[in-house]
Amino acid sequence: MSVFSLSTLRNLGGIFGILQLSFLLVLLLLLFKAVHFYLSRKWLLKTFQQFPSAPSHWLFGHNLKDEELQHLLTWVKKYPAACSQWLWGNKARILIYDPDYIKVILGRSDPKAPGIYNLLVPWIGYGLLLLNGQKWFQHRRMLTPAFHYDILKPYVGIMANSVNVMLNKLEQFVDQDSSVEILQYVSLMTLETIMKCAFSHHGNVQLDGNSSSYIKAIEDLNSLAFFRIRNAFYHNDTIYSLSSDGRLSHRACKLAHEHTDEVIKLRKAQLQDEGVLEKVKKKRRLDFLDILLFAKMENGSSLSDKDLRAEVDTFMFEGHDTTASGISWTLHALATHPEHQQRCREEVQGLLGDGTPISWDLLDQMPYTTMCIKEALRLYPPVPVVSRMLNTPVTFPDGRSLPKGVTVALSFYALHHNPDVWPNPQVFDPSRFAPDVSRHSHAFLPFSGGSRNCIGKQFAMNEMKVTVALTLLRFELLPDPSRIPVPMSRLVLRSKNGIHLRLKKLQ
Repeated sequence: MSVFSLSTLRNLGGIFGILQLSFLLVLLLLLFKAVHFYLSRKWLLKTFQQFPSAPSHWLFGHNLKDEELQHLLTWVKKYPAACSQWLWGNKARILIYDPDYIKVILGRSDPKAPGIYNLLVPWIGYGLLLLNGQKWFQHRRMLTPAFHYDILKPYVGIMANSVNVMLNKLEQFVDQDSSVEILQYVSLMTLETIMKCAFSHHGNVQLDGNSSSYIKAIEDLNSLAFFRIRNAFYHNDTIYSLSSDGRLSHRACKLAHEHTDEVIKLRKAQLQDEGVLEKVKKKRRLDFLDILLFAKMENGSSLSDKDLRAEVDTFMFEGHDTTASGISWTLHALATHPEHQQRCREEVQGLLGDGTPISWDLLDQMPYTTMCIKEALRLYPPVPVVSRMLNTPVTFPDGRSLPKGVTVALSFYALHHNPDVWPNPQVFDPSRFAPDVSRHSHAFLPFSGGSRNCIGKQFAMNEMKVTVALTLLRFELLPDPSRIPVPMSRLVLRSKNGIHLRLKKLQ
């Protein structure tokens, strides 16, 4: 046998050996994964014995798709206080929807569930929504002054101007047989408001047309992030980046970041003007972005560009999208309940009917309108669920307990539709929020609760009041019976088929 033949055989033998070793390693890895899967699932099944749930598939979980909220309404009646929900395989969580249970969790300092919220990092980074521990506390304390009433007062006029621009645009749909999908117009209006109030923007977002791509990017990211959380394979960054959803998410993130980067760049440029800079420095309280730009953390260093962009991305998204959802669902609720709509209109006309401009002081003089907004937020909470991962064991008031490491989902949608908390929960009844009616401190949580409640809740409520009041002064709202909205769970509550209204101009 030639030297060449011997060398070839040795090489083939070496390659075959490497393949055998590789196969053995893959086999061992698969075996390890199978054992880990079995043990994890066994542990969860034992842990969740106290929290029964509807039957689920051992691999695909409950697989609710877009019917989750409808299933929740059934579970709330069948499983008191809480139940388990299987997402897939060995991934599960405990859903809680009892005010006493929720009070216990919100009174603790458990971190946001990393397996869920970490998937949002490429989009919004580590801002207030995703931060935990001391850094979250520092950022929260730093940004709280941006929502002092001295800051919020002049925002009411800015909100009113943005709402009137939106209403002028909606005039084209008056008295038509066809309806208008309201969320797209409300979203542009809330984006313009947040940019002018919190980010010192001077442009006209609703009329220039350049912000529609940002709105579409946020809409896409809202759905894509939700689907990624629910897909076991998409939790792997490499697999997700190669998928069509991953590529779409990357493009949407890029568009969203370009928008926020431009906002930061413009404000930095404005502050280069000594006159503007001196005027800002003399202000008793700073707007949101100016606080970030001037901020000094406790260690004496400025916020990094990464931290700055994360807070802007977070508040740009949360400050307009959740409020747009709340406003749109409120207008829908009033359209389908004309008697309540008319009572709100009469209240508003009594304050603004003679042309009086809406102001901070008048917002507290709309008790019935406020009751209707709160009842709409009960039926349609903008953020349907938030999640925590237990960092220590917990025992609930009824004696049931959970160990460290379990993910607990606080379902505000289920809480707000819990018949043990809200009699006839599907009925729109603003009297639930009459001043003399008492309720559990954690029965109504459209802005979450505890130390991590929504920092901009007063801003959002003011904007909702301004929008509802000015809209009812100009239009009668009518539903579209052929397009009844179907609530759909996403990061922010959506309708499966949009929110369509018909508009009738008031004389």
